[in-house]
Amino acid sequence: MRLQRILSALAAGSLALVLTGCFSCSVKQNPQQLKEKTAETTAALKRDAKAVASGVREGWSRDKPLDLNHASKAQLESLPGITPATADRIIANRPYDKADELLRQGVVSRREYARISELVTARK
Repeated sequence: MRLQRILSALAAGSLALVLTGCFSCSVKQNPQQLKEKTAETTAALKRDAKAVASGVREGWSRDKPLDLNHASKAQLESLPGITPATADRIIANRPYDKADELLRQGVVSRREYARISELVTARK
């Protein structure tokens, strides 16, 4: 859904650039004004392209489980129900052979593990 909005914004920016180019031919404009409008439109397109790239990256990472052995504290905290203290415990008890070791070692509660079990993995 977010990617769709980003792509729509990018399309709108592209349309604005095209329309600016079309109307600039029929209306006499100062060359300086034309340069400024082109620069503004180009800047908007760059922002939109960066937003699209960010959305794509986010989409790719959302589909992949988070590796408990290599995830940063911030990445661990992004998991549902994981507090900074829990993230610290996860990091302190590394390495893990399997994700369910979090539960077996008492690093997280059964409820916490149930919330994140589909979102994490343990890779060496």
